[in-house]
Amino acid sequence: MSAEMENTLANLRREYLRSDLNEEHVESDPFKQFEKWFQEAVKAQISFPDAMTLATVTSDGTPDARVVLLKDLERDGLCFYTNYLSAKGRQLEINPAATLLFFWPELERQVRIKGTVHKMREADSDKYFLSRPIGAQLASSISPQSEVVESRAWLETEIKKADAKNAQAPVKRPPHWGGYVLTAREFEFWQGRENRLHDRIRYRLNLDKSWTKARLAP
Repeated sequence: MSAEMENTLANLRREYLRSDLNEEHVESDPFKQFEKWFQEAVKAQISFPDAMTLATVTSDGTPDARVVLLKDLERDGLCFYTNYLSAKGRQLEINPAATLLFFWPELERQVRIKGTVHKMREADSDKYFLSRPIGAQLASSISPQSEVVESRAWLETEIKKADAKNAQAPVKRPPHWGGYVLTAREFEFWQGRENRLHDRIRYRLNLDKSWTKARLAP
C-alpha cells in the first residue's frame, strides 16, 4: 500500500450521531420495521434506496456478492429479478441460502436479511418483465449474463438484431429470466452510534411464525 493510500484510509473516520435504535420502540414485525426504514430512506432522497447486496455461496463454498434491486415486498419475503443462468442463479440452484444487505449511509443504517430463495411464479415474472422499458427487455433477452463475450460491439450488435426482430411485437420474457423471492428467517437492523457503540436489533423467526427480538453487542 502506498503512503498516500495509507494516509487516506487512516483519515476516513467519522462519528455516527444521527439517531438511535431501541428494542422497546421498534415494530414487533420486522417487515413493518423494514418498511418504515425504507420509506425514511426514500424521503431522505438517498440514491438507490432499493439497492441491496445479495450474498450467495459458490459450489466450492466460496462467498460471492453483487448488488441487485428490491422490486417488491411480500408478506414473508423480498423480491428481485435476474437471469436464472447467471452466476448467482446457478449458485442459488445449488444452495438457495442467501443474505441481503441494505446500506443507507446518509441515515447511518444497515439492514441484513437472511433466508432461503425460491423462484417466483412465471405469471408474476411475465407481468414484471412486460412492465420494463423495451431496452431492458431486449438486453435481458440477449445477454448471456456472467459468461465471457468477445466485445461490447458484439452485445450492441445482438441487441440491434433483437430490436429489429421484435419491432412488430412485444418482447417475450425469455425462460431463463425471472424473479426470485427471499423468504426471510432473520433480520438485523443496525443504527450507527457515537464511539462505535452501535445499536443492533435482531429478529429471528420462530416455528409458530412469530418473531423474537434481541439486542446484539456492537
